[in-house]
Amino acid sequence: MDGAGRPVSRVHKGRGGVALPPMETCIITFALSGVAANREQCPAIPYTPQEYAAEARRAYDAGAAVVHIHARYPDGRPSFRVEEYEAITKAILVEVPDIVVNFSTGAVGIPLEERVRHISRLKPELGALNMGSMNYAKYSSTRKAMVFDFVFANPFADIIFLLEQMNAAGVKPECECFDTGHVASMDPLIDMGLLRPPVQASLIVGVLGGAPPQARTLAHLASLLASDSTWEVVAISRKQWELVAAATDLGGNVRVGLEDNFYLPSGEMAKSNGDLVAAAARIVEASGRRVASAAEARAHLALPDPPDRSPIERAGVRIGE
Repeated sequence: MDGAGRPVSRVHKGRGGVALPPMETCIITFALSGVAANREQCPAIPYTPQEYAAEARRAYDAGAAVVHIHARYPDGRPSFRVEEYEAITKAILVEVPDIVVNFSTGAVGIPLEERVRHISRLKPELGALNMGSMNYAKYSSTRKAMVFDFVFANPFADIIFLLEQMNAAGVKPECECFDTGHVASMDPLIDMGLLRPPVQASLIVGVLGGAPPQARTLAHLASLLASDSTWEVVAISRKQWELVAAATDLGGNVRVGLEDNFYLPSGEMAKSNGDLVAAAARIVEASGRRVASAAEARAHLALPDPPDRSPIERAGVRIGE
């Protein structure tokens, strides 16, 4: 913060080492579906490629620059197959050709090769890379019991394998850190030359077993990152909005969407991802920052512009036509 209480942001380097303006802009990512929730919990969750595309248009029009994709079969079941990722991504890019594409690799009980095959084949701009193992649970104070409870295993051997596959595909890792140890886990990978600065980190708070959803926790996680890193907050549950506000004050970026939280700041359930992005955009603007365009997001994340869409277009669908 400066003397007037305004957030102070670093100068970042774009591709080719060109100096970019301070982070007066804020990148909004939206995670449009996830894999755990269904329409009984939130009717707006998309299942089909056409529904994904319509949600992407709503979110993009509201200010989102990056889409984080978990694929589903048209009946809503989670899919890790290349075919569903391809169909969904093509549908989204026909609707919003400019958006930055980010694929998930997070899964439990799925063979490692299957968790990354869609990235190796389709080559999105960003690929999620979970940075460590953890208990992953949800607790119900009403039931006085865990709603679910499992171990999310991401040993270094798996992280290195996924990172090598992303590097071979020319895909930038989005390092998902659920706690301080996950931030520190980036250091040996950078030293090995596998993780290449500037690093993009997602600081995830609010998952039971990881960092709690508190502004001071987020500030501490951000303070551990290298000075040339870019980062976003991923806040789970209705506490998302106070963490979005904290991230904008700290000079970070933000992620919202139906994967992380169904509810608007008013407590009303969102009718679309666009509603959530619009609420985030209002917070960003109230902080004195400006919502980043897709081109500005690529510059700050050191991504090629224009992106190479040829791996996704190979079946004959030309993006933008």
